[in-house]
Amino acid sequence: MSSKPTPTDSADSVPSTERWANISQHVVNSYVEANNAFLAAMGLSDARESSDERSTTESPSVDEVAYGDAEWSIERSADTLEDLDVGDYVRFTKPVDETDVSAFAQISGDTNRLHLEESFAEETQFGGPIAHGTLVAGTISAALARFPGLTIYLSQDLEFQAPVEVGATVTADCEIVESLGGNRYRLRTTVRSDDETVIDGEAVVLIDEPPEE
Repeated sequence: MSSKPTPTDSADSVPSTERWANISQHVVNSYVEANNAFLAAMGLSDARESSDERSTTESPSVDEVAYGDAEWSIERSADTLEDLDVGDYVRFTKPVDETDVSAFAQISGDTNRLHLEESFAEETQFGGPIAHGTLVAGTISAALARFPGLTIYLSQDLEFQAPVEVGATVTADCEIVESLGGNRYRLRTTVRSDDETVIDGEAVVLIDEPPEE
């Protein structure tokens, strides 16, 4: 997929510049919100509310994560490392909005127009912008982090089955299917959007005791 800019006349250059300025502002706002949330979670300062009043400073749902967000939700079947066994799961739900997509494009360098330019994406087979597949897959990692204990990724296999529109809400579901010994587990990992499986796969993780504080 080429990243070369397409020639544009002077009339088109202004909207393009304005769009990238807006994207950059979204990225900056995302960084500021995340930094404020981290400081607030550490008790070092009060977090400022974002301009759209979206909270990123909710108390963490579990001890293993630094902070939460009012638009995120989790469900898990076990609350202690001792109780963890085959069949236990975590489900993590969040919206994948334009700010997420813009920030991911900036951080990763994947500025594919399919994700960022509505007019371009409308002419593709998807009919509009879609989120980066690896951004959506990141919600699996978010779910794994909410198992009791300290979760460390060892491997992950993924199959991308359907696109996710920008603005859609996704749910990552991680279920332990096998205990491998030594606190290692094999898990079925899926991501759904509107009850459709968009990502399917397997992960192997190490879930250990968290450090003492």
